[in-house]
Amino acid sequence: MLSSILLVDDDPTTNFLNQTLVRRAQVADNVLVAENGRVALQMLETTCTPDNTKCPTLILLDVNMPVMNGIEFLEAYQQRPQTQQQATIIILLTTTVLARDLDRLQQLPIHGVLDKPLTTAKLQMVIDQYFAHAKT
Repeated sequence: MLSSILLVDDDPTTNFLNQTLVRRAQVADNVLVAENGRVALQMLETTCTPDNTKCPTLILLDVNMPVMNGIEFLEAYQQRPQTQQQATIIILLTTTVLARDLDRLQQLPIHGVLDKPLTTAKLQMVIDQYFAHAKT
């Protein structure tokens, strides 16, 4: 089981549904939710301390959000400690990736892209691919 998953999306309904799906799948001890990239970075700042085990091992990130979008989050995330970056899998969860964003995304620390909506099968695929040791 993963210690923590961070869901980053500006849509409250999407966050509620994804949070419910993750909890029902019982793949994480803790589910954090942020409504934009800036809030997500602030959460990482407070939860990813050496003595805190709630640092997310998986981030499901929307691209199109106000305040700080997913690409801006990823650019800022690259300034986080290298050990944290290596210990965290980031998956874009989006309805569209614009052609102009594809080149930028190839330079950023993501591990994959999934089309919305998140489903149990998609979540299990991510767990199987990146966290084989955490299977329930």
